[in-house]
Amino acid sequence: MDKIKIKKIYEEKINLLSKYNLFYYDKSKPKVSDQQYDSLKNEILLLEKKYKFLKSKNSPAEAVGHKPSKNFKKFQHRASMLSLSNAFSEEDLKNFEKRILNFLSENKEFKIIYSAEPKIDGISASLTYKNGIFERGLSRGDGKEGEDITANLYTIKDIPKKILDKDFPKDIDIRGEVFIQNSDFESLKEKFANPRNAASGSLRQKNSEDTKKIPLKFIAYTYGFEQGLRQKNQSDYLKKLDEWGFKTNPLNKTISGVKNLIQNYNDIEQQRANLDFDIDGIVYKINNFELQKRLGNVANAPRWAIAHKFSSDKAISKILDIDIQIGRTGALTPVAKIKPINIGGVLVSNATLHNEDEIKRKDIRIGDIVTVERAGDVIPHILSVDLNKRPKKSAKFIFPDKCPSCGSKTEKEFNKITKKFDAVRRCSSEGFKCEKISIEKIKHFISKEALNIDGLGKRVIEKFWNLKLLKKPQDIFKLDFNFIKNLEGWGELSVKNLKNSIEKSRNTSLQRFIYSIGIRHIGIENAKLISDNVKNISTFIEIVKKKKFEKFINIDGIGETQINSLKTFFSEQSNLGILIELEDILNIQSASLIKNGILKNKTFMFTGKLDGISRAEAKSLIENNSGTTVSNISKNLDYLVIGEKPTKRKLEQAKVLKIEIISKNDLLKLLNKIN
Repeated sequence: MDKIKIKKIYEEKINLLSKYNLFYYDKSKPKVSDQQYDSLKNEILLLEKKYKFLKSKNSPAEAVGHKPSKNFKKFQHRASMLSLSNAFSEEDLKNFEKRILNFLSENKEFKIIYSAEPKIDGISASLTYKNGIFERGLSRGDGKEGEDITANLYTIKDIPKKILDKDFPKDIDIRGEVFIQNSDFESLKEKFANPRNAASGSLRQKNSEDTKKIPLKFIAYTYGFEQGLRQKNQSDYLKKLDEWGFKTNPLNKTISGVKNLIQNYNDIEQQRANLDFDIDGIVYKINNFELQKRLGNVANAPRWAIAHKFSSDKAISKILDIDIQIGRTGALTPVAKIKPINIGGVLVSNATLHNEDEIKRKDIRIGDIVTVERAGDVIPHILSVDLNKRPKKSAKFIFPDKCPSCGSKTEKEFNKITKKFDAVRRCSSEGFKCEKISIEKIKHFISKEALNIDGLGKRVIEKFWNLKLLKKPQDIFKLDFNFIKNLEGWGELSVKNLKNSIEKSRNTSLQRFIYSIGIRHIGIENAKLISDNVKNISTFIEIVKKKKFEKFINIDGIGETQINSLKTFFSEQSNLGILIELEDILNIQSASLIKNGILKNKTFMFTGKLDGISRAEAKSLIENNSGTTVSNISKNLDYLVIGEKPTKRKLEQAKVLKIEIISKNDLLKLLNKIN
């Protein structure tokens, strides 16, 4: 690879890191997980190590944090606030210790004592005290220059405002972490993604009276500039901090030997679930201050300290309860309510248990200490149970044989092909007799692939249900907008937008309508097959009334499973009633009317986010003009429509197969929607 290409790749990574820093430090809204952020940092550092000509002032080897916000006055730190190198394994720690011994010219027998301090996931702050008086508080900023957030820090009760002890240094910057306890975060979780975001957002408010209302805490752990500090090591300094009135981490320890560091690391990780604050690793510091000075710093990190990070996709927690959730098709899904734990920067309080068989196989019980995994965008789930920590009076979890919502019998279907019972247990109720199923069916009815009603999100549906505004899909078209206008969070504009969105949804295709009803095994593709066969809603209703579902057996793609599902769904008379009532309310376009559109026999696939138009709307435009949308690339694909951040793999496949790649505007030109 030539220098120009290498430099381009490097600069792209630097720009991406700068963007992540902006959202993490300045806007308090992280864009990626800690694991992804650390991975990008390491990629940049490895490139710099391999290619010496690469250099940037925004490199993680040079910069710390992010440029201070313009909202606050800026001050230079009297001693830079450095970042820390990361360790992820025992091997990393061995190499860290080896580098220290080499730098100090000591042999393996030289005993290094570490101060091991669990790293609280909060916001760093530096507090300046002169003659015992708290004078100024700065944020980390870019490590060299911070924001003056004194007024906000002054509201934190944990921060002493005046220290009278005679041995307190004449001039010193006390450094630590501002955070919010998990128990206090409960009242804030509707506004913030996790406690760290809440702490960051609260500290950076312009009005300190607003900050005062937030239960912020402060734990001290180091110092910056100092004049008159008498302590000779970190552990003695931490003890003194306690005496001076500062809070310190109760889990701090002095340890010698990498094996003992690992043992302590494992012990602390086991305790994470029981802590009332988030920790994302353990910081190891050479305990002796004299050795720290000898070792000094490398670029923007000290040689004498390292952060041993916990796994960013796994954590240990406790199962507080097991809740049974009921889906649109009646499937009973067990969900573990766990003690909230931070995994990769996300506060996790629920973990799926998948189904009854999974609970039995892993013998999962309420009160168990478990390992929870959250990898990428995968829903958090329970990996394993620590049987050694199971309470003696623990009882096996008994899966309900009756629906927790409506009391109907729950059952597992027998699969004739596999000759086994299905893993999923389902409520036997059909239609809208089961409250939980009904709510989920209405959510499905308004979803993007169905009627696509903006403004009616999942939470709105639940709220309207509780207010008895909704009980069946047709109730959406009978909403009392005057009543809604007076509800909290609603007003003239939001009600007007909702009303317009509902009116717009009255015009829909037969395919979308069949899909929107929410019949099990009738997804968007099967709904299209059926709509193409019956042509219009009248024929579909006639087949349903006479129960002549065998008519569909000759449709390629529709089998016995789908037909049995249709029979079961419409065996409930109320479902037919809903179908007939919706026919009167909606303008359901016949499939035959859109058979000869300008996109006839053309296939399309999307990748990336489209600007100014939802993917659901774009699909609808294509289908309403006789085109077809697909989810996989093949040589039969005509167009790949790309938006913002398209998938590289799909682009490469399309180029290899010589498929035409077009933009949203190109698509609209095909449809004659723009000049």
